[in-house]
Order: sequence, then C-alpha cells, then structure tokens
Amino acid sequence: MLRSLDIRDVLIIDRLTLELGPGLNVLTGETGAGKSILLDALGMVLGWKGRADLVRAGAARGEVVAVFDLPTGHPAHAILEESGIEAEGELILRRTSHADGRRQAFANDRRVSTEVLRALSETLVELHGQHDDRGLLNPRGHRALLDAFGGIDLAPLRGHWNAVRAARGALEGAEAQIARARSEEDFLRHAVAELDRLAPLPGEEAKLDATRRMMQAAGRIREDVARAFTALSPEGAEGRMRDAQRWLEGAADKAEGRLDDALAALSRAVIELAEAQSGIESALDALDFDPSALEAAEERLFAIRAAARKHGVAPDDLAAHAGALAERLAALDAGEAGLDRLARALAGAEAAWTEEAGRITGLRQRAAERLDAAMAAELAPLKMERAVFATVLTPATPGPEGADQVTFTVATNPGAPPGPLNRIASGGELSRFLLALKVCLTGGAEGLTMIFDEIDRGVGGATADAVGRRLQALAQGAQVLVVTHSPQVAALGAHHWQVAKRVEGEVTLSTVTALSPERRVEEIARMLAGDRVTDAARAAAEALLRA
Repeated sequence: MLRSLDIRDVLIIDRLTLELGPGLNVLTGETGAGKSILLDALGMVLGWKGRADLVRAGAARGEVVAVFDLPTGHPAHAILEESGIEAEGELILRRTSHADGRRQAFANDRRVSTEVLRALSETLVELHGQHDDRGLLNPRGHRALLDAFGGIDLAPLRGHWNAVRAARGALEGAEAQIARARSEEDFLRHAVAELDRLAPLPGEEAKLDATRRMMQAAGRIREDVARAFTALSPEGAEGRMRDAQRWLEGAADKAEGRLDDALAALSRAVIELAEAQSGIESALDALDFDPSALEAAEERLFAIRAAARKHGVAPDDLAAHAGALAERLAALDAGEAGLDRLARALAGAEAAWTEEAGRITGLRQRAAERLDAAMAAELAPLKMERAVFATVLTPATPGPEGADQVTFTVATNPGAPPGPLNRIASGGELSRFLLALKVCLTGGAEGLTMIFDEIDRGVGGATADAVGRRLQALAQGAQVLVVTHSPQVAALGAHHWQVAKRVEGEVTLSTVTALSPERRVEEIARMLAGDRVTDAARAAAEALLRA
C-alpha cells in the first residue's frame, strides 16, 4: 500500500505531502489544477517513462519520495533481496531530478537503477486509464490475465516444454556430431586402421629411444669391455695374483708372520677381482645384441614419432588419440540407431506437450467464456449493455505457456467488427471497459495500489454512480486511488483530497488538501453546481455522501 507521497519542486508543486490510506482514495479539483502532476510525480519515483522537464522553474532540483507498506511475502521483497536491499515492512523510494537532466534513484537509501525502480513498480502500483500501456491494454499480458482468472496451472505444461527442449537438444547435438563424423569418415577409417596396426603404448617412445641409444653405444664400447675382461682373466691378472698368493703362502712359514698382512690383503684382492669379473661379464652379456634388433627398434621408434607428427599429438598421447578416433568411428557406425532412439524420445516429449497444451487451450476457452459473461454483466450497469467484450484465442508459436495467443477485443456497437481495446473504444468507453475488466480480474491485483486516471470520463448520473460503486468494491481490502471529475465517484471515497491552484506573486503553485467532512460537502457541491455553489447543490452533495 502507498502510505505517503512527498513532492518537492516538481512542475508547479513547491512542497506537498500526501498521506494516503487503505480503501478508495479520491482526488478532485478543477481542470488544470494539477491532478495529473501528482501522477507525473508518482511516475517519476517509480521509474515510469514520462516528461523530462519535471523540475519546478527556478529550482535546482526536484525530489519525490514514496513510502510503501510491504507485508511479508510481497513480491517486491524478491527484487529488493536480489539488489541487496533490506526492507522490513517498509519501502522508501526516493528519486531526484536535477535541472541539468541528471537523475538519481534510491530504495531505502541505497542507490538503484531505473530498471530496479520499474521492476519494483510492477509489484507496487497498477495504473489504469487511456495511457495504460503497461497493464490491461497491453495484449502481451492478456494470456497471463486469463490464466489467472481461470486458475490455470501451467507448471505441468512448462515441464513438458522443458522435456521437449532437452530431447530436441540431444537429437540436434547427435545429428551434428554424426554430420561432422561423416564428413571425415574416410580419414577416420584409414587412421583407425593405421593406428590399430601400430598399436602404440603410453611411454613406449621413451623406452625405445633409450634402448636404441644403448644399442648404438654398445657397438662402440664392447671391444674395450672385452679387452678388460681378458686382462682380468686367469690368463691375466687373476692368474698372476694366484701365483703370487701361492708363492707367498710357501714362504710364510719361514717368514715368522711378516707376510700375514700381505696374504690377507691379497686374499681380499682376489675376492674383489672375482666381483669385478662378474660385473664385466654381465655387461658383456648386456652389450651382446643382434644388430637386427637395433634396426627393428629404430623402425618402430621412427614410426611412432611419424604418427604423432601426423596427428598433431605427443608420442605418449598417441594411444589415447587412437582410442578417441575409434570412439568417433564407432559413434558414426552406431549413429543411425542412436538417432532413431533420440527421435523417438523427442516425438514422445512433443506428444506429451501437445496433449497438455490442448488441455490448457480447452481450459482457456472455458475461462474465456466465463470472463466474457462476467464482462457482459459488468458492462450493463455502466450503460454499455450494447457493447460486446470478447476474449479471442488464436494460434501462437508453441512455447512453455502453450500455443495460444489471447487478445481482449470489444465491439462498441451492434454489428461493428471487434477490435483491440485501445483501438476501438473512445476515451470514456475505454475507461469503463478497463474498470469492468479490472473488477472481473480483481484477483490478479493482490498487493497492488490501483490508480484510475479519470476512469469516469464522459459519464454521469447513474452510470457515474455505477463506476463509483465498482471502484468502491475494488477498494475493499485494498487501496485504490482515483482522479475524478464525478461527484458520484468522489462521494464514495473513504479519503478525499482537493487539488487546487494558488498564485503567489507571479508564481502559480498547486496544493493538495485533505478535506474535512464539511469541506468535502463544499467540494462535491462545487462539482455538482460549478463556480456558484447553492444550498440546493450542498443538499445534493450531502445526499450523495449519505447514499
């Protein structure tokens, strides 16, 4: 609910504070007194599109502050939370406009963008009138309004649509993958066959390179190793060491212990020599290879490196690359069967969506009949019993909300072709159509402050009273703000403000005054009689207020 509106230096308003209440709030005043300026100011703080030159002449900047009560669960909370703004039961919107065109907006003293203001405004205020391009006159919102009126649950339909999208995406992805594979089928078959024959293993290239280098080195060092082995053999160092050991042992008995250390050292040397001989012999065995093995190792090493260069991968990644190519070829070979399965899944999802969309269309058709009947009942008291309101369903592009386009149409005279609300109805007729439609769709305005801008234009007498009664009914448990020239409507308000002009020096200013019961009688009498208020007009005003 809009609790207060504070305006500073906007157009012809210098300082104005409007304290609003629940129920039906009416603003009255002579033409040109500034009633529309209040809506301009409210539109400014809510981020609506409007006139740019809002700053009062001579002022540096204009400012509008709107205070809203936000009950728990109000949809504005979600927008505020997303913007990082706290709001516990109260939302204060403030917007300033400078003379040089700069504007700033705040929500609970946090700077916000115009987009955030507009998003908040859609949850806070609903404007109805000739220039209502955001609400009932916008055909893009008619389907949602009809669904809300009919209590139609679209969750199952949206679920089926998501399933269709997922199935279509899977099928299209598979088709694209197979199309790419088919374009390189010859290459895949040749490459897979070639790599299958090569059968590379991870790490094999490094092992082959080490083996090749060892074999190449073996040819150069084996002769020296063999010569060393011969030098240490029984015909060489071993034999001479054993001769020396035998000679010393024969002389040791007569040397009185002087040869003991030498014999011990020589024994150790013989043991070490045997170990050296064993190591050299093992090395000779390792260096002993078939020259054809070097040739085979080199051929395989070169083949692996050539394949890696050809496929643009590292030699160690060649085995994995071969596996990936084989998978792509297998996907191509099994593609047709997979496509058939995915196509059947898509067809099933589309059939489920089509069935549910058909059910939703039926629900909408029945809801449209009920809405048309309700509108006929509402239009008659508004002196539009000859007008025909029709909710038209036409095919639309399939989507998550079905395949129906919904348009509210009217025919104002018998035999006249129906057309969109904002193109067929005149100003006064349009206002009454919108009021009747809003009465029928009241459930969709929960939590909103509804504003009706001269919705009683062009009507009077019993019709104006019927308009007022419907506005009063809409305001039960809600908040309705109406700008009116009709005394019948004004008399039904729970709160009444008078908008008037005053001239101070050479400056024209607008004021808004909350009317006491006595002054309210005078204002309604003025609306009835004009400039000269008579006792009869006052009596008529009192009668209207008592009715």
